[in-house]
Amino acid sequence: MPTERFQFTGEGGHQLAAALDLPERKPTAYALFAHCFTCGKDVLAAKRIATALAARGIAVLRFDFTGLGSSEGDFANSTFSSNVADLVRAADHLRETRQAPTILIGHSLGGAAILAAAGQVPEARAVVTIAAPSDPAHVTNFFKDRIEDIRKHGEVEVALAGRPFRIKREFLDDIAEHGLMAHVAKLHKALLIMHSPTDDTVGIDNATQIFVAAKHPKSFVSLAGADHLLSGKRDAAYVAGVITAWSERYIGAAASEPAADRSEAPRHVVVRETRASKFQQTVTMGPHRMLADEPTAAGGQDSGPGPYDFVLAGLGACTSMTMRMYADRKSLPLERVTVTLQHSKIHAEDCAECETKVGMLDQIDRVIAIEGALDADQRQRLMEIADKCPVHRTLTSEVRIVTKAAD
Repeated sequence: MPTERFQFTGEGGHQLAAALDLPERKPTAYALFAHCFTCGKDVLAAKRIATALAARGIAVLRFDFTGLGSSEGDFANSTFSSNVADLVRAADHLRETRQAPTILIGHSLGGAAILAAAGQVPEARAVVTIAAPSDPAHVTNFFKDRIEDIRKHGEVEVALAGRPFRIKREFLDDIAEHGLMAHVAKLHKALLIMHSPTDDTVGIDNATQIFVAAKHPKSFVSLAGADHLLSGKRDAAYVAGVITAWSERYIGAAASEPAADRSEAPRHVVVRETRASKFQQTVTMGPHRMLADEPTAAGGQDSGPGPYDFVLAGLGACTSMTMRMYADRKSLPLERVTVTLQHSKIHAEDCAECETKVGMLDQIDRVIAIEGALDADQRQRLMEIADKCPVHRTLTSEVRIVTKAAD
């Protein structure tokens, strides 16, 4: 997926380095992402979440706050208020050059900044915090043994995440003045709070305080097993998937797709390398976007289903849908169908009913669970119907694949 890199002018007049991660097609929405304290736009969590959102059709602007990464300025002269102001400037830049962000996302202290800035971005309808503190002053815990020195000398160098940063008295004074919960109470936007219950950097009680202060619509999603920086690849992918599904209710992303794209049948499936890793691909099917990848054991990043996973998913979905159509047509008391599938290779000589007797064969094991007050005959008929699903027939019949080079 393409990433545009550029600069825009921050609140203090400095040039701030930015990256805009774009989908392959016209974006369904624009999002603004605020990174964690002293991190930067290219921290793994920001990059992975932005890339995954772009794969799902949402363009994401991320940038380095003043004095961080490739942005101009002195970090020591920045404050929480200046970060909030820079977020508003970033939203202004999107509004002027592309489209105002309808989704605001903040990680850690960036989440607190997003909550404080949200009221100044009128187009934003969905706000997401990830591991955010309920009070910006929480960051002083990282250098609490130096606070007295900072107040005494006016400016002191502290070590944060193994790197030296200079913190001024003005930073402490500014961050102490922010009553973040007042902003949350007046948010008037849909809020999604994501937090790990085992976060040992910003405790889960912070998520509770934000949730209690917020008005509906508000949602909470537990990032069980994730660390504060979302260092696990699957955690970032999960966050992006939840944001995409949740935000559609409030930003109408699906509604922005042309009607022809949604109704076209059959429609094209487009698969394209992202070049973000060895095997990662974007898969586009009309208005639907997702990632494809290989498991880590095969050299991939496991950021999406593998090729055979998609094949099994197609067969499983088709099986369940076909059984549902039959049950509804026959007024059978079918409550739910669950299809579990697995692909493997077997020796041809081990398959008595197979025509091929030499080499290896592909085998798909399909287990179907049927729920409902059905008698034995009804269950047997539904199992027979499963084999009549169109994808099953395609996989078990002669398939002709025509390949040609693109013009």
